Amino acid sequence: MSQISTILDNKIMGISLAAWVLAQIAKILLNFFLEKKWDLNLLMSSGGFPSSHTALVSSLAISIGKIEGWNTPLFAIAVVLAVIVMYDAAGVRRAAGNQAKVINYLVEWLRMHQADRLAFTLEEKRLKELIGHTPFEVFGGAILGCAIALIL
Repeated sequence: MSQISTILDNKIMGISLAAWVLAQIAKILLNFFLEKKWDLNLLMSSGGFPSSHTALVSSLAISIGKIEGWNTPLFAIAVVLAVIVMYDAAGVRRAAGNQAKVINYLVEWLRMHQADRLAFTLEEKRLKELIGHTPFEVFGGAILGCAIALIL
């Protein structure tokens, strides 16, 4: 039981997870103000503003810097991890989301125009399109994550 309490007492992990949760809640609130409706599915979704992945890793890096020291190998590892996650969110995952949009469009077009000639069954499930972030969404997540780490 002492290992579990040690894990739960980890301040760096707590701050990082708090940044992730707050970013997800911010998505719901921003969506409500823009769309005038509650969408609780955003709580567990990827994509959107602010990037919760970026908030998580940026708060992790800042927390490590504050607690362990800015000139430590642990801080360097956290910064490199944060850069990789942010690059992936705005690059690879965003491109995959754009490709999913095109594939979903093509599948829908085939359903509408070629349904009688298809020799195969098209999946009913659409590919997830909102999996990446714009650079602005990543920047918003980084600002939020850094602010949470500095405040907490």
